[in-house]
Amino acid sequence: MKPIFVKGVGLVAPGLVDWEQARPVLCGDAAYNSAPLPKLTPQLLPANERRRATLPIRIALEAARQATTASEPDFGKLRGVFASADGDMGIVDRLCETVATDPGQMSPTLFHNSVHNAAAGYWSIGRGSLAATTSLSAGEGSFAAGLLEAWTQLASGEGELLLVAFDVPAPPPLAAHRPMLAPFGCALLLGSEPGNSPLAGLEVLLAGDESEAPPTVSTPELEPLRLGNPAARALPLLEALARGRDASVCLPLSSHQGLRVDLKLGGA
Repeated sequence: MKPIFVKGVGLVAPGLVDWEQARPVLCGDAAYNSAPLPKLTPQLLPANERRRATLPIRIALEAARQATTASEPDFGKLRGVFASADGDMGIVDRLCETVATDPGQMSPTLFHNSVHNAAAGYWSIGRGSLAATTSLSAGEGSFAAGLLEAWTQLASGEGELLLVAFDVPAPPPLAAHRPMLAPFGCALLLGSEPGNSPLAGLEVLLAGDESEAPPTVSTPELEPLRLGNPAARALPLLEALARGRDASVCLPLSSHQGLRVDLKLGGA
């Protein structure tokens, strides 16, 4: 199958504030120490939109910013795929509470942020872009589904594409029904051609299950994070990128199918 190429990476999680700080942890050269997320202020947004941006949107935009900083793509033409299992459960909780207690006081801003493509919309506003974006959800397989969608778009056309995956824990009482360990967001700037010094080339194949290459991480302290957030299922692939060597990982796509990703250093 036609390969795609990784040109930039972004990562936002407790104790992993950006890709440069996360790389030695993912390589096993530094200890992982979970810590609260720093304050995320999406400076690319106008002031009004910045105030309205919720935590999932801020995480998504920060990961996207990191992934696109070094190469500075043409944002007006940069397509996007935004993957999230649950979207903004905090907004869902507040909407449900308002409907149950005082529906006449429904906030237009809450409703505005409740749609699943809210993060993609804020990204388009911030970058002044009219390029197409896709927002999707596939439960625990949302990152793999986003990567498959990104590969499909790039394999059928030229250019670059930004893949962003993010999820955050729900507030009570929803958290009891949808437990999640911690917030997590990541982004990959991908291209149909290698360009100048890509980090790696990726070949994407559907796999019958995850048995060929179990989707774990080498650092035991990171395994609870991988299992505790659907977006963090990306960690085995991020670890392979950080370690800078050829690798094969299988990411969960559904209960009976995985997505095998063969990584070749430098796109060779």
